[in-house]
Amino acid sequence: MKTLAVAALLGATQAHYTFPGLVYNGVTEADWTYVRKTTNFQSHGPVTDVQSSQIRCYEMEPGSNGAKTMAVKAGDTVGFRVDGAIQHPGPLAFYMAKAPAGQTAESFNGEGTSWFKIYQDGPTFGEEITWPSAGLEEVSVKIPTCLAEGYYLLRVEHIALHSAGSTGGAQFYQACAQLHVSGGGSKTFSGVSLPGAYKASDPGILFQLYWPTPTSYTNPGPAVVQC
Repeated sequence: MKTLAVAALLGATQAHYTFPGLVYNGVTEADWTYVRKTTNFQSHGPVTDVQSSQIRCYEMEPGSNGAKTMAVKAGDTVGFRVDGAIQHPGPLAFYMAKAPAGQTAESFNGEGTSWFKIYQDGPTFGEEITWPSAGLEEVSVKIPTCLAEGYYLLRVEHIALHSAGSTGGAQFYQACAQLHVSGGGSKTFSGVSLPGAYKASDPGILFQLYWPTPTSYTNPGPAVVQC
C-alpha cells in the first residue's frame, strides 16, 4: 500500500489545470471571455499559500482583465471548462460574491466578507478514497433559486490533496466568472473573506490522503448556504 501511494504521488506531480471557459445553455464560451484570466493561464500551476490574495480569483491582474458579464437566471446551471481535466484527488467547491451597490461584476474586486459557498462535494471511503470530480473536463453548479438580483462573481475551486500531508502542500486551483443574476428571490447571504476563510492547518487542507487510508474528511471554509 505504501509503495502504491508513493507511485500515485509521483505520477500526479505534473497534472495541473485551469478553468478558462464559462459553460452556459449548452455553449462553452471562448477562454477568458467571461472568466477573469488567471495567473496560471500558461503554467496551469496552483496556489499553495492560503493567505495570498491569489486564493480569491487567481487573477493575473487586479480587476476583470477585460472579461465580460454573462446574464443568467437564478436556478440555472452554470459551469466551467477544465483545461487539462481534474487530475488530482480532492474536493470541488463553488462560491459566489455579490457586488456592492454601485459596482458591477466587472468592477468588483471581491474584497470583504462577501463570499458564500453554494456547493461542495466530498469523498467516498473504502480501500481507497475517491472523489466525484476526478477526471472531469467540465464542472457545473446550480445558481440558488432564492438569490437576489444583481452582479456576482462565481468562483470555482478545486483543492488537490496529493501532497497535503505537510503544511503548504495542498494545491488550490480556482477562477472567477462574472455574472448578472435575475429572476430569483430577494435572498442575500453573509459570507467570508478570501483570503481569510482558510488556515494552512485546517483539517481539510492539512490532510494525509494516502496512508493510513482516511475514513473521514472535513471540507474547509464555511457551510453551504441554503435558500
